Amino acid sequence: MRLFRTLQAVVAAGLLALAAAPSAKAVGFQYGTAPDADDQPLALAIWYPSDAPVSSQPLGLFKQDVAFYGPVAGQSLPLIVISHGTGGSAASHYDTALALADAGFVVVAMTHTGDNYQDQSHSFTPRNFIDRPRHISRAIDFMLTAWSGHDRIDAARIGIFGHSAGGATALIALGGEPSLARAIKFCQDHPDIWGCVRAKQSAGAATARAGGADPKWVHDPRVKAAAIAAPLAAAFTKGGLAAVTAPIQLWRAENDVITPNPWYADVIKDALPKPPDDHFVPVAGHFDFLAPCNDALVAVAPEICQDPPGFDRAAFHQDFNTTLVEFFKAQLAPP
Repeated sequence: MRLFRTLQAVVAAGLLALAAAPSAKAVGFQYGTAPDADDQPLALAIWYPSDAPVSSQPLGLFKQDVAFYGPVAGQSLPLIVISHGTGGSAASHYDTALALADAGFVVVAMTHTGDNYQDQSHSFTPRNFIDRPRHISRAIDFMLTAWSGHDRIDAARIGIFGHSAGGATALIALGGEPSLARAIKFCQDHPDIWGCVRAKQSAGAATARAGGADPKWVHDPRVKAAAIAAPLAAAFTKGGLAAVTAPIQLWRAENDVITPNPWYADVIKDALPKPPDDHFVPVAGHFDFLAPCNDALVAVAPEICQDPPGFDRAAFHQDFNTTLVEFFKAQLAPP
């Protein structure tokens, strides 16, 4: 009899625990458009926690299982902004966005005007790095004031994830001051580096003069933490990063030939006033921080889908996304 009562108590406790546990969440998804008074409106992709049923939905060349325009679940949710690299789009890091939203974050990714897969008129020019941080602020403005779920966001808990040119964008948003003169001098000294070759090919690159005054960079104090991967950051100095005191998670790929570590990520690692949460990824290349490719993407952009021999991008992204989520949970924890 005593054993029977003990079993009853265990079962009852288990049922109570199940009743108290939150039900499995889905990820909601919407599109948005953020006004930009200085240029074209910004196309946005928005992920967030939701309780609604999911279905398979296209996102560029990808497909994702989401609650399409489902209601937002939760209150006081932290916000993460995603800034893609040169020639990318709001879909470039969709798997990372899904992981963050599944963990309780609202995520907004934009397609940067003039530096995306359809329009690269500003790519590799000074204007691109002048405009990009403003895009971040315009997206945050939209999410906090005009998005249908704006009242579910905690405006005190905002972070950013940026890859390549998006990494430089994140550093500027956090207070970084790059030097255009330094960028030009760097390409004079390293003319064969990928970005320098393309900058030389760009007619707009001639609009910047070595020794000319740098613009007034747009910083956004609302952004409290950043994860940056393979940052395009040769224009930064220790002095230019002195104001970047927010927590940084830095990702470096061993075989990065686009932004080679000694002149990019390693410089950032040493120049930041506070040591970053540093992650060095053996074997990986520059594009391995992008979402794993499918056949449709391989057909149109094989360059970004050629992983180094022996590297499993899908397996890496499971660890990458988990580590990134843990970083933002810790740094954007509620007070």
